[in-house]
Amino acid sequence: MTVFAERIEAGKIGIQQAGNKVRLLGWVQRRRDHGGLIFVDLRDRSGLVQVVFDPEMPGNGFALAERLRSEFVVSIYGTVRTRPEGTVNKNLATGAIEVAAETLEILNGALTPPFYILDNVDVDETVRLKHRYLDLRRPEMQNVFQTRHRVTQIMRNYLDSKGFWEIETPMLQKSSPEGARDFLVPSRIHPGEFYALPQSPQIFKQILMVSGMEKYFQIARCFRDEDLRADRQPEFTQLDIEMSFVEIADILPIMEEMLAKIFEETIGQTIARPLLCLTYREAMERFGSDKPDTRFGMELVDVADLVAGSSFKVFTDTLANGGRVKGICAPGCAGMPRRELDDLVKYVNTYGAKGLAYIVLGAEGIKSPIAKFFSEEQMDLLIKRLGGQSGDILFFVADKPQVVADALGHLRLELAQRLGLIPEGQFNLLWVTEFPLLEYDETEKRYVAMHHMFTAPMDEDLPLLATEPLQVRAKAYDIVLNGMELGGGSVRIHRREVQEQMFSLIGLTKEEAVDKFGYLLDAFEYGTPPHGGLAFGLDRLIMLLTNRENIRDVIAFPKTQSASCLLSHAPSAVSDKQLKELHIRTNNPS
Repeated sequence: MTVFAERIEAGKIGIQQAGNKVRLLGWVQRRRDHGGLIFVDLRDRSGLVQVVFDPEMPGNGFALAERLRSEFVVSIYGTVRTRPEGTVNKNLATGAIEVAAETLEILNGALTPPFYILDNVDVDETVRLKHRYLDLRRPEMQNVFQTRHRVTQIMRNYLDSKGFWEIETPMLQKSSPEGARDFLVPSRIHPGEFYALPQSPQIFKQILMVSGMEKYFQIARCFRDEDLRADRQPEFTQLDIEMSFVEIADILPIMEEMLAKIFEETIGQTIARPLLCLTYREAMERFGSDKPDTRFGMELVDVADLVAGSSFKVFTDTLANGGRVKGICAPGCAGMPRRELDDLVKYVNTYGAKGLAYIVLGAEGIKSPIAKFFSEEQMDLLIKRLGGQSGDILFFVADKPQVVADALGHLRLELAQRLGLIPEGQFNLLWVTEFPLLEYDETEKRYVAMHHMFTAPMDEDLPLLATEPLQVRAKAYDIVLNGMELGGGSVRIHRREVQEQMFSLIGLTKEEAVDKFGYLLDAFEYGTPPHGGLAFGLDRLIMLLTNRENIRDVIAFPKTQSASCLLSHAPSAVSDKQLKELHIRTNNPS
């Protein structure tokens, strides 16, 4: 029989409640029989508390307690009391007290779980995802979603205080397959026609600016039908922001302040502001990446002027053909065996580099296959340029500029992992700005937008759109955390003629532009303010804040890397009746 009393959460009971009657509702973590007494660890999302069942308790409570098993759901009424001397559990937040049970009601039984409901459980991820409702009961997972909740509330409260309005945009949109593939939704009412799920709210948030909303945000669900990896999902969440009458200098400080509040209020980390700001060119030159990890050094160093006069043809021929020669200094690696050096050569091959030259600065002197091509003076200058010391290895790549950046940039990260150079618990946030507006796709033989096609060019570069489009810089910016892109945005194009010029550059005909984006172009004819914004990847932010290695851990019901849900078995076949209603016929023989 249920006893009606004020419920208290298990993990919130303390000494101050001693002597009070309480009602507990939760799951049995474990049951222990000790000398005629039964001890039950009761768990809810707030934590654990020990409950004691005595044979002398009234009714059949003790007999019921003997039936309890792991994950039974129970209601317990009893009295809070301090634990006897010598039995305090200092490893438990409620370890100084226990609850002496007076009544027990079993609300539901449970099968034996396929894995223990404990942190750091050693079980295959497929089992965890199949039984996600059990996986989410684990304290570490509940802590993740508590953090996720807190972050979204901080975002909402902060943006509200700055005058932003939360506005929803459509989930069923017009397909515009430029970039990632759309998820398509067939229309029953319009046979043969399809909606698309939004890859982002980009166009609608710009139209909100045309509509005079001025400051918009949305915690938006987005969908992209692309190949997956550890930090990607087909459906994901982003904080989407847009504001009118702004330039870059107006946007960045607001976003920095919001992030500083999130870090301070969730993990107690103080973020120094203003954040470091690197141009795209500087980031590529120094780190070989547009999302640099600045928690350690080992920066890329240009040595073209020092090697141009050498007799090493690999270097000199590369320079003569417009390539680059750069190096990095790997501290304390002089004892690296030849096998590992050979593995590093193969490693940079995966990023397009044809080879990896190296100079070992050993205690006995310099050892290098390329040493014979350099004079003693040239060698000394190379070592000095890279900051090499005895015990280090200098690595060099000579190739096309992008290959050098990719190969050395990834080698830098690989070596830092191996050498333990990345400090734990450190969060380095920075901005990367002035991205190229366009890049050339050799496969498709056309220009493509580096960010997206609605990004505005820098005002001073606007004349170059017609003559040297690859030299045009964008009013674009990314926020980077520990070598991962946390979000990105731009000031947008707000004039029809510039947007049409951009469409033309990326290969859209006037007819295609009107068909895909005519409603945006038409809106630009009715007084569009300058506007800009950005989007933060919420899932990725939570992954980093909670120190998880896989984005699936911070999404309540994620998909696998094959884009399937092991819990609900989606995607699945549908009935012929449903297909007929949608005017669809499949080629699937089954």
